Amino acid sequence: MTLTVELDREVDGRWIAEVPELNVLLYGDSRQDAIQRAQSAALEIVLDRIAHGELPADSANATFDLAA
Repeated sequence: MTLTVELDREVDGRWIAEVPELNVLLYGDSRQDAIQRAQSAALEIVLDRIAHGELPADSANATFDLAA
């Protein structure tokens, strides 16, 4: 499973990272912080969905692509 991380920057300097496949949207103080927060939240959602039988177990090996 490959998930996409899309990045944007607010006028106040905060970064927004979105994983659209899972409706994850998180802010970070830096670009890397936003990416890490979004990836962490996405993995938690994937693991929860695996636990509830909504995704196959190999989904736990999700990888992330950064959108340009």
